[in-house]
Amino acid sequence: LSAKEMSHRTSDFTKILNTAENLMRELLNIPENYKVIFLQGGGSGQFSAVPLNLIGLKEGRHADYVVTGAWSAKAAKEAEKYAKVNIVHPKLGTYTNIPDPSTWNLNPDASYVYYCANETVHGVEFDFVPDVKGAVLVCDMSSNFLSRPVDVSKFGVIFAGAQKNVGCAGVTVVIVREDLLGFALKECPVVLDYKTQAMNGSLYNTPPCYSIYIMGLVLEWIKNNGGAAAMDKLSLIKSRMIYDIIDKSNGFYVCPVEKKNRSRMNVPFRIGSIKGDEALEKKFLEKAVELNMISLKGHRSVGGIRASLYNAVTVEDVQKLATFMRSFMQMHQS
Repeated sequence: LSAKEMSHRTSDFTKILNTAENLMRELLNIPENYKVIFLQGGGSGQFSAVPLNLIGLKEGRHADYVVTGAWSAKAAKEAEKYAKVNIVHPKLGTYTNIPDPSTWNLNPDASYVYYCANETVHGVEFDFVPDVKGAVLVCDMSSNFLSRPVDVSKFGVIFAGAQKNVGCAGVTVVIVREDLLGFALKECPVVLDYKTQAMNGSLYNTPPCYSIYIMGLVLEWIKNNGGAAAMDKLSLIKSRMIYDIIDKSNGFYVCPVEKKNRSRMNVPFRIGSIKGDEALEKKFLEKAVELNMISLKGHRSVGGIRASLYNAVTVEDVQKLATFMRSFMQMHQS
């Protein structure tokens, strides 16, 4: 019987669910006082679930947000429905860096502090965990989850859609500290209530069974290939390959992100100039498809090119892209 067909109430699926959770706990060294729950709704569902579950931790409904790209901006906008949102730094004109944490204006009355560890659209990644002075720290790790070791104990909530690094679309992992359960607003939909889902072992409603099965297989693959530390090492090797070509191209390839905040997962760049030569970029994408390299087009909101280097992308894959980038530059650089 396929995992696509079995009932979520069977002992067979219980084994699948437990395997995924146990592997997750092992790979991230998740402390015992944290619950791991598997939900639906993606990262966008968590943009609502986070304030609905946590804004009641303190009176006043205040929340601090660090906005460094498109996804944290969407999360902050959604939170405004339920909370008084404080963006802890001046609004950024462009998403090309992470504001110096020493300049952040944290609200001591905030129920939590929220940030996105890696912005896929703009290619901005935190290489540190912010010091939020003991506040409840919430992190969207959807696009760099299990690409490096993480000290889970520094966070109140971590969430991640599986589809970038740990499986296929359909399941979202939420890791939540137990003392944060039970504060959901009365208007919180029951399927988004962390306590309800945790107390029911992710089985309050029918979970995304097949996506959880696939996640378990990917987690096993990560374990067998050296765990999060090995994924981090590979991520650095892969991303440096592409950034080195960009930085040595004499302006033919341009990455707008400050070097210290560059993402290991998503490398955005323009061709020809900082604003991009659209004709050249079109040629680049067309030739890439001929070489069986797809999904290199930048997000529609920023344009250009974007190379996504998630865990499943091999060093050999990236070497092929690097070789193509060099040959394309030699052919078109004036």
